[in-house]
Amino acid sequence: MEEQSYELIKKYRETGDVSYRNRFAEKYLYIAEILAKKFVGRGVPYDDLYQEASLSLLRGIERFDPEKGVQFSTFITPTITGELKNYFRDKMRMIKPPRRMSEIHIAAKKFSEKQLAATGEKPTIGEIARALKVEEEEVVRAMEIGATLSLDGMTESESDDGLSLHEKLPAENVGFEEFETRETLFAAMKNFSEAEKKLIAYRFSEGLSQMETAKRLGVSQMFVSRTERKVLQKLKEELSEKI
Repeated sequence: MEEQSYELIKKYRETGDVSYRNRFAEKYLYIAEILAKKFVGRGVPYDDLYQEASLSLLRGIERFDPEKGVQFSTFITPTITGELKNYFRDKMRMIKPPRRMSEIHIAAKKFSEKQLAATGEKPTIGEIARALKVEEEEVVRAMEIGATLSLDGMTESESDDGLSLHEKLPAENVGFEEFETRETLFAAMKNFSEAEKKLIAYRFSEGLSQMETAKRLGVSQMFVSRTERKVLQKLKEELSEKI
């Protein structure tokens, strides 16, 4: 099917008639829709994300070269994801975090500093949550959002492994949707342990929270958070070599 669609690109390049490009783009708008939905619930409206994903699709068509032997769906998926990541980062810099999250972030930071000074060790997420009388996931979310954190800032949670939120987002948005790049995803996970595969499936296929995933795996929420970051980084590295 893709090979037949490439005739539309060929005609577009030969004639400059954008109707050929638009007909080609319509065949792949489903990818823009899927990827835009992956960023929903993070503070940017879906319509804005979908519009940006669609524009990224059109920009990708301009750079795509069928002669290189790479399928368009394989080419455009990381292209749109990367541009959505940048768009999301820029938008979030201008969005003020919810007041409650800001308050929890400030309180958690003060408590952590106090505990570190008193004991020489940083408190766990559970200890912070109990001290502030909030849910553990609220603490994790507040630490990631913070009052002043951008997506380029570092998380301040116990599970910090040196990755910025900006670096983690694209990996987190690798999904299990039924489009052609799923084979690439599965190949990238070939050498993952069963526990790692289950963690990815629970978090990003079933959409479970870290707390729910921890209960499924019989481990702590902090263990899931720490392992998730490392697994996603490994997956990101595998995909960068395969795509």
